[in-house]
Amino acid sequence: RPPDMVKTPDELALMRISGRLLASVFEMLDEQDLIGRSTMQVNDLVERFIVDDLAARPASKGQYGFAYVLNCSINEEVCHGVPDADRIIRDGDIINLDITLEKNGFIADSSKTYLVGTVPPAARRLVSVAQQAMWQGIRQVKPGAHLGDIGFAIERHAKKHGYSVVRDYCGHGIGREMHEEPQVMNFGRPGTGLKLREGMVFTIEPMLNQGSRNVMTQGDGWTVVTKDRKLSAQFEHTVAVTATGVEALTLRRDEQPLAA
Repeated sequence: RPPDMVKTPDELALMRISGRLLASVFEMLDEQDLIGRSTMQVNDLVERFIVDDLAARPASKGQYGFAYVLNCSINEEVCHGVPDADRIIRDGDIINLDITLEKNGFIADSSKTYLVGTVPPAARRLVSVAQQAMWQGIRQVKPGAHLGDIGFAIERHAKKHGYSVVRDYCGHGIGREMHEEPQVMNFGRPGTGLKLREGMVFTIEPMLNQGSRNVMTQGDGWTVVTKDRKLSAQFEHTVAVTATGVEALTLRRDEQPLAA
């Protein structure tokens, strides 16, 4: 077992700070009207807020050669969408904003799929079930549970509502590095995989598709889309295994009831 998979109480306290700051970025975005803005304008807004208001660092910028502070994935885009001054967010879109933040040497990672303006019922339903699926996964987390329990709960919830789960991308350990061990799959068998221990910190981030789970990467080398061009939605939290269960370190105010 790599020693960094379990965080010390002091490290967890710092990760809590990063998580709270990142939650406040999404709470700022919740107040914005995104219609008519370019995805680059949203990127720049978030960068200013993280750097100037929160005195923190956007951890995605420069990571793996990525030049921006967030991923913005619209409609059939699954993940890793690249900010673009020419990409305008329109009424009826769904857009996943995936943001990382580093403070005091520790990184938090979270994403939310926003409903922009008047979104058709089918798209709203997908987004709602994606969020529920993430919470189904989070609720499995406690000492002695297994990673397979998380993935199983996520995929079961998605399939029950007629959606597929993307298998090409997954959650991950997180701390001083954005991507640490273990990998946290969004499918699995109960009782299999790594056994969870108090102090482990990782992300849970299912991506649900309306159609098939098959995806492909666009010519920009980053943006991942559904092969059948049907809609995709994602939610993500950074969570810690506690003595009694789980704590979502990036929990937003609008989600307090879901965490209860």
